[in-house]
Amino acid sequence: MLGLMQDQPLLISSVLEHALQAHPQSQIASRTGEESTHHCSYADIGRRAKQLANALTTLGVQPGDRIATLAWNGYRHMEMYFGVSGMGAVLHTINPRLFPEQIEFIANHAEDQYLFFDLSFATLVEQLAPRMKSVKAFIALTDRSRMPVIGVPNLLCYEELIQEQSEQFIWPILDERVASSLCYTSGTTGNPKGVLYSHRSSILHSLALCTQDGFGLSSADSALLVVPMFHVNAWGMPYAAAMCGAKLVLPGAQLDGQSLYQLMDDEGVTLALGVPTVWMALQQFVEAHALNPAMDLQLNRVVIGGAAAPRTVVETFERRFDARVLHAWGMTEMSPLGTVCHLLPKHRDATLEERLDLQASQGRSLFGVSMKIIDTTGAELPRDGKASGHLLVKGPWIASQYYRAEGGPILDDAGWFDTGDIASIDPDNYLHITDRAKDVIKSGGEWISSIDLENAAMGHAAVAEAAVIGIPHPKWQERPLLVVVLKPGKIASKEELLSFLEARVAKWWLPDNVVFVEALPHTATGKLQKIKLREQFQDYYTALSGSPKKHIQS
Repeated sequence: MLGLMQDQPLLISSVLEHALQAHPQSQIASRTGEESTHHCSYADIGRRAKQLANALTTLGVQPGDRIATLAWNGYRHMEMYFGVSGMGAVLHTINPRLFPEQIEFIANHAEDQYLFFDLSFATLVEQLAPRMKSVKAFIALTDRSRMPVIGVPNLLCYEELIQEQSEQFIWPILDERVASSLCYTSGTTGNPKGVLYSHRSSILHSLALCTQDGFGLSSADSALLVVPMFHVNAWGMPYAAAMCGAKLVLPGAQLDGQSLYQLMDDEGVTLALGVPTVWMALQQFVEAHALNPAMDLQLNRVVIGGAAAPRTVVETFERRFDARVLHAWGMTEMSPLGTVCHLLPKHRDATLEERLDLQASQGRSLFGVSMKIIDTTGAELPRDGKASGHLLVKGPWIASQYYRAEGGPILDDAGWFDTGDIASIDPDNYLHITDRAKDVIKSGGEWISSIDLENAAMGHAAVAEAAVIGIPHPKWQERPLLVVVLKPGKIASKEELLSFLEARVAKWWLPDNVVFVEALPHTATGKLQKIKLREQFQDYYTALSGSPKKHIQS
């Protein structure tokens, strides 16, 4: 017997229509590079998204066509989130931080029909345009007075494109399973792979963000999206914010500590979302200028994702900003949210130190994400917080395959996706990721967590950023090497750092040496590129003497 409920498809256009009826005056504040800060409302976004849909229709865009963007977080980009997907086309947000060759590959692999770009990427577009085989025209996200002078065929102006179009558009009733957006992985190994999201998966994922066990997003929030709109749909926040009427604050290309702090103050930001490296820079700015964010800002919670949150970053937000950190974990293949670290009622009386210990975990899975850990034979391991193994997930917003089936099947026979992480799960369903499977250090038959070592090193007052990699060793198979970036004006020696770590980790975990560098390599999404570090230092322990190479500063 079937239920007698209305069968209404879950569509991104319905989210926008809800915002227009329930939250038309909720604000979007964005820095565009054209003026200090641009303010508009959901009513404005809705009106212009419909003009964009009419313009794309005039250009001959068909359902399923891929429409690409090379753009920062801004109101025009948000208009595309709703206008492109709402009309039945597929929004393809390209990460401009990738190598030009990767961007070329991605645009051609997706067979993008049109490319919209911010002015800061004009030179890049001029370089790549001749090699983007399927793109019919390039649209600069600006008005006529600021149009770039570049040698690009079929160059159009966004504001001119939409200004003559009707503000009325009847959104098509689509199958909720059709594609809405396309994002590519950062391609740390091999070519990037496409993850194709549906309207249904995006709506369900966004609903989860609005729950209290998600981000607790509501109309009372002013949410700063430091996470880029070209990175997994800004973690679903543009859709979730429209659902609940939250104010969105979009920083454009200005992601330095000073700019973010000023924007938080100006726009009354209560919730901020970004990767650890951005928050480290913000905290260093606050420290260098002796600011008092707990008094200056309205910030009450910070979502940290994309990489493990160092304990020192979490503690600084708690103590100096009076803001609670929500440590989140996920992947491009997961839309991306999988877990969020909230405290349970049993933790209400926990001390700050106990809470910080708990917040080091990746948190608990949301409804919609099932997870388990298995050993090398495929047997499921207990959720006792001790056993660790390969982390597998499944759910309605998790990829079933890559775009164009690149890489072949990605699910096992029971429909589980292997995340590539090594993790444990405790009896309260808290996930603790030990390492990426490719990064875990195998020494003398035991595993050493590079993430735990990095977090411990980050606790030293002189350390700005740390990476730990496993280096081949003639006796122990692998041994950890600590690579450190010091804070400006700070000094620390190898002996000092190892002594600091000795009180915080098992003795046999201690790195055999310390390298001091000016900067660490990161992927286009802000994650440490350990593969580059391993290539650089792969022969470091090949000699039994372990004599330091000339690039080592001990």
